[in-house]
Amino acid sequence: MAGQLIQVATTTVTSAVASVTLTGIDSDDVYMLAFNQVIGSSGNNNLEMRVTESGTPNTTSNYDWAVKKLDATTTFANQSVTNLDHFYLNIQVGNDPADFEENEGIVYIYNANNSSEYTFISQETVYLNPFTAGLNGGQGGGVFTSASAVNGVNLFFSSGNIASGTFTLYKVL
Repeated sequence: MAGQLIQVATTTVTSAVASVTLTGIDSDDVYMLAFNQVIGSSGNNNLEMRVTESGTPNTTSNYDWAVKKLDATTTFANQSVTNLDHFYLNIQVGNDPADFEENEGIVYIYNANNSSEYTFISQETVYLNPFTAGLNGGQGGGVFTSASAVNGVNLFFSSGNIASGTFTLYKVL
């Protein structure tokens, strides 16, 4: 059946951890990462992602990223960066669950397990901005510019820990 989701890995964080790693990408299929109710241990933080090779996050400067930032309190904006050591998922997020400052999103992952191709992502994310109390999000994507066999993803905040949230990796058939 086309469009079927097969769960590959899932993690629910209930006490603070530095990062979450989900592995299990083992084919040339498209994979989907879903994350919800993700909250950091400190505010004004960025939710970030790296790919893993043999279960280890790749920290080289091979990540290019671009999104259309959606902001309900002002105009939309284009954001892009090249030669990073990670992808951004959400930028300048809060950490107060009482104010619903949590991160939600879907990331599709393409060509990941193919060692002769670059790994591409597309993303749709949303969160409440802690400074304006307005809805923010992003729609865009990125490319990991190294032809290597990627087997998973590693998620973390730019500073502090992941306080809570659920992360699930699916294979799309």
